[in-house]
Amino acid sequence: HVQLVESGVGLVQAGGSLRLSCAASGKIVRLNDMAWYRQAPGKKRELVAQISSVGSTTYHDSVKGRFNISRDNAKNTMYLQMNSLKPEDTGVYYCHAAMILKTLPTDRELWGQGTLVTVSE
Repeated sequence: HVQLVESGVGLVQAGGSLRLSCAASGKIVRLNDMAWYRQAPGKKRELVAQISSVGSTTYHDSVKGRFNISRDNAKNTMYLQMNSLKPEDTGVYYCHAAMILKTLPTDRELWGQGTLVTVSE
């Protein structure tokens, strides 16, 4: 059973920091591109940050300079370090991963269950 499990749910004041983790488990050969998305109340899900298998990163303009995405391929885990948080960062954060599995179908894309981040004034 392949899955992505997120951790790091939290309530933080504006200006604070929080780190999210996303761990992949199961019969995985390789994780390819991984990403964090978020969905604010009443809004569409948007891409926050993405990291390739070799560590190339892209960020949504609103989080550049404040958020840092990273990954530990040995642990099949991705992280999102969020600093200088703002109330508009509030939302449910989802991890997403493209992967190659040991079982058929070998190409899969998975979503995590989502974790709520609330930033208060």
